[in-house]
Order: sequence, then structure tokens, then C-alpha cells
Amino acid sequence: MARDDWYRNTTWNEAIETDYQSRLRRARDKSRYLRIQASYLADRHPKVALRLLDQYFALGEHFDIAQAFVDKARALKAEDDLEGALQAYEAAIEREKSHPNLITQAYLDFACLIADTNFDSLYYRALEVLDTHRTRPMFPVDRYRASGARALLLHSLGLEEEARSDATLAMTAASEIESGFRYHQQLGLVKDVDDDFGRRVAILARQAAQ
Repeated sequence: MARDDWYRNTTWNEAIETDYQSRLRRARDKSRYLRIQASYLADRHPKVALRLLDQYFALGEHFDIAQAFVDKARALKAEDDLEGALQAYEAAIEREKSHPNLITQAYLDFACLIADTNFDSLYYRALEVLDTHRTRPMFPVDRYRASGARALLLHSLGLEEEARSDATLAMTAASEIESGFRYHQQLGLVKDVDDDFGRRVAILARQAAQ
């Protein structure tokens, strides 16, 4: 086993947990290994990830708390606890306000989850978050997600003209074939728009073109 593979397991069973906990007990920076391992398990083994994150948070203050809240949100989403996931994303957003040296994708994940799941009581909050971070998206995939989420939220609020405008921006970002970064031209491109989010945004963009 490579030196850092012990805290990057993508599956989990009793033997793996025994080995992991044994190594964790000997580790100096336990919080780092708890948070990273949880991030690898959040989607496929959310209960384990949440348990590890409970251990992480119990250790107190750490520089990557905002990312830990994002990992927690992913695990809660995998558990179909969408309200809990949204609360975790909000916690990450709040953490970034006081500790801006480490920023995450929480603002995008939060807005996209609301747009995807029709939490109508949070539409304006999602738009507020997107507006607050309007200058953040750098890569095409970030612009696609931000403009796409905004389009769906505006559409749900009956603001059709604005929704179609943002949908057009989203699909333009999705069509980009270079990131614009000299040494990382393929980084951050949109790989797939054939999901419910992408199809709904594409419909609005087509309406704008008619």
C-alpha cells in the first residue's frame, strides 16, 4: 500500500476500517486524515463519511473546516437528507466569510441543489448567494453551473426573459473547448450536459434563440 493510500480508500469494510483506525491512532495530524478519507467516501459510503466527519469536527478548529462542511453536505445528499445538505453548504459559505483563505464550491453546490430540487422557499437565497459570488467562476464548468442554476431559479420565479438570457450564457460556457488558462487549456471544461439540469437549461436557451 502506498504511503498515503490508507486514508484515500474508495470502498469500506471491516478490514479496511480496522487498518485505517490503527493508522489514524498513530497519526500526528488526525484531522487531515479524517477529512480527506471522508471526502473519498461521501458519495458511496455516506454513513461512514459522516461518522469520520463527526470525529473531525470533535477535534476542534482546523484550516479546512469549510471543505469539511462541503464533504458533509455531499454525504447528507447521498443519504437523501437534502435539508441537512443545504444547511451544511450554508455553514461552509459562512465559514468562508471569516476564513477567506480557503474557499470551496459550496456557493455553486448550494444554488444547484436548490435549482435541482425545487426548494421554492430558498430560491431568493440561492440567487443572493450566486450574486454575492458573481465574480468567482473562472472555468467554463463554473460559469455553466452558475448561469444554469440562475436560469432555472429565475424560470421558477416566472422571470422568463432573464432566465433565458442566463441559460444562453450557460450553454455558451458548455460549448467552450479551452479553459483560457495558458498551461491548463483542458482544465475545467464542461464534460456532460445530458442530465436533468443540463436538459432544462438547454430548453430555456433554445427558447431564447427562437
